[in-house]
This record gives sequence, C-alpha cells and structure tokens, in this order.
Amino acid sequence: MIDAAIVGLGRWGKSIVEAAQGKSRRLHFIRGVSKEPELVRDFAQRHGFDLSTEFADIIADPCVRAVVLATPHSLHVEQIVAAAAAGKAIWCEKPLALTRADAARAIAAVTKAGVAFGLGNNKRCFASMRELKQIVAAGVLGEVLHIEGHFSNEHSTRVAGGWRDDPREAPGGGMTGAGLHLIDAFVNLAGPIAEVHAKVFSQKLPPDPRDAAAVLVRFESGATGLLATVRAAPMFWRVHVFGSKGAAEARGETALTIAIVGRELETRTFPQVDSLAMLLEAFAESAETGTTFPVSTTEMLDVVGAFEAVIRSLTEGMPMPVRG
Repeated sequence: MIDAAIVGLGRWGKSIVEAAQGKSRRLHFIRGVSKEPELVRDFAQRHGFDLSTEFADIIADPCVRAVVLATPHSLHVEQIVAAAAAGKAIWCEKPLALTRADAARAIAAVTKAGVAFGLGNNKRCFASMRELKQIVAAGVLGEVLHIEGHFSNEHSTRVAGGWRDDPREAPGGGMTGAGLHLIDAFVNLAGPIAEVHAKVFSQKLPPDPRDAAAVLVRFESGATGLLATVRAAPMFWRVHVFGSKGAAEARGETALTIAIVGRELETRTFPQVDSLAMLLEAFAESAETGTTFPVSTTEMLDVVGAFEAVIRSLTEGMPMPVRG
C-alpha cells in the first residue's frame, strides 16, 4: 500500500480522494494540503487524513511515499521537481504544463530521480476508448486517415472563479479543461501531431462563459483530425477514427460503433468503469512494483507540445507547427 498526500482539495482533488480512499488496494491518503483548510476540514476527517496548509510539510514527511497534485497548472512543474528530489512518486493532474519546455523540465526531474510518474488523462480508461485503442492498434481499421472528436461538459456553469476563469491558467476557452483530453486521445490513437489551426468563438466571458473552440489537426503520419469543445454545454464525449478499411466511433464511456467495409454496422456496449479509479490504481501499481504507467512520458510531452501550438494558433490567428 502506497501512503500518499493529496495537494489541492477543490472539486477535482476531492474526486481523486473519493475514487481511491477505502477502495484502492494500493493507494491510501494519509495527508492533505489546502490553502483553505476551514473549507475541507470535515472532508479530511471523514476520509481519515491529516490536513495542513504547506506543501513543504508533505515533502518533508518520510511517511508520504507519493504526492498527488490537483493544483493550478502554474504550480505543477516546481511541485514535481521538489517531490521528485525528495524521492516521492508523483501523480499530476492535467495539464502537466502549458509549454513543452516546462513539461520537459518536469519529466527530466522525475527521470533523474527514478520515481514513478502518472498524469490524469483518465478518459483513456473509458471502456469505449480502451476498446477503440485496441481496434486501431490491431489494424482492424487499416491505415488511420482521419480522427474527429468532441468533448463538452457543463463544469464551467457550476464553478465560479478559480483557474477555469483565469486565462493565464486556462487559455483557449474550453481547450484547457476539456479540449486537452481530446488532444490526448488523438495522440494516443494516431501518434504525434505536426500542425494545428485553432479558433475560439466567444459569446460571453467568465463567469459562466459561453464559447466554442475548434482545432484542425495534421499528424506526423499524414493523417488529419478535427476536434471541438463547447464550454458550458451538457456532458458529451465522441471520438471517431476513420481508416482505409473501416471506421469506429466511441460515444460516451461505454458505446463503440464499428463500420468495416463490406460488413454490417456493429455496436458494442461495455460495462461502466470508474476511469479515474482505474488510472489511479495503475499509478499506485507503478509506484509500488515499478510497472510502466499506461501513458508514456513521450506522449505526455507530445500532448503538451500540441496544446502549446493550439494556444499560439489562437493568439496569432494562423496554423502553427508543433515544436519538438
């Protein structure tokens, strides 16, 4: 069992604790860090962990073997460097960083320290997405020609203030909160992205923003892609891969529709899984046994590089290459 500390106890930090505490076979939270302890003291007591206000406290605690970061993106790199230097395994919520250079510094720190490192791309663990990945990797669809994706959620209608309303922490409208998951899905399915062309249409600024973001994508393989997110719209997930032999669409967490040339359309439905709990368990297993975390550090860097290019494209109003 890996004794861990959760840093940041906002909405998602609490979700992380609730996904693992008392349920995981490998991960147990013994400490928490919050700058507003009066708001989360009851939560910490209910889940049986000590609470403090300083990140340095958990870095200095030898009982803490893993640090789970649910903090603003601008804090990630320095927190990762400090935790790695202390020899602690690290889970970081996405985005890892807003630039590839910063992400590379974080990856270099965990690599040098030889500690386990996980990133919270939990949408990869949707049952539909795991099956889609297997089908693509097995060549069932032939050569990947094009991918389309859409992810919207209504969190911005329920969260006032914080990083979601700060363009320095969440640039690109809904791209940081939702669109980044699609970039990760695209890289997972079709490899590195070479070029992006992005646009955001904003009807209302935060709080409770109204905007739509869309990105045209060209992969290094030559395949193309199109992704979009509508901030404040109801929850919707769709990733559709088009290949030379067929196509497959993941819709929501549990449904996959497959169209193979010359065959009838097939829809498969899978049992619901807790995607966050599944990825947390994989991280704890990596920390405990040394197994490889499902998301490689190379893919982490590719995703941040593509995201950085999206933000540059939005700023400059033109296509942008992804910097390696």
